[in-house]
Amino acid sequence: MAGQNTGEIRIAGVGRILVAAVNAVPPADFTKSWDSATWHDLGFTTQDGVKLVKKEKFDPVETWQAVAPVRLVHAQRDLSLKFQLVQLNADTVPFFFGGGSLDTNLNYVISGLPNVQERALGIEFTDGPAVTHRIVIPRGAVTETEDTAIMRTAPIKLGVTFVALLGAGGSLATWSMNTLSPASA
Repeated sequence: MAGQNTGEIRIAGVGRILVAAVNAVPPADFTKSWDSATWHDLGFTTQDGVKLVKKEKFDPVETWQAVAPVRLVHAQRDLSLKFQLVQLNADTVPFFFGGGSLDTNLNYVISGLPNVQERALGIEFTDGPAVTHRIVIPRGAVTETEDTAIMRTAPIKLGVTFVALLGAGGSLATWSMNTLSPASA
């Protein structure tokens, strides 16, 4: 809706990040919980939360007759999410390292071979008791990891960049909300 409406200003006060198999179905509506057999909550993140990054790349069409481009050709669209996990467990360690699992002795073997494990990713955040937003990427993968410091004075942070891959119908993600403003809830 056009115009100024303070009820549409969002603060992502509390949120969570969930991971599932590619094309896993999120809850049908906001009164339903995420299916814990399908979606695994990755736990605490740093207070920075999640950074959503949308990048567009355009190639200019240049001509002899003009000093400025005469047209732009859309060359690429990237959608990624960046965040730092601070819990170490059977979900977060394989997520950070690109797949696999812990064995029965709780060992995780870091492979020397490249491995891209595609997953679905869900982000949910609330702004007070009445407003909930969800961002669901049905297909994507961790493409970058940050340096991880293991030290006495701070928690270990597993920083990742999760990139959306083209899904069914040409979509990268869906952003859903249960209301436009608290007054309409």
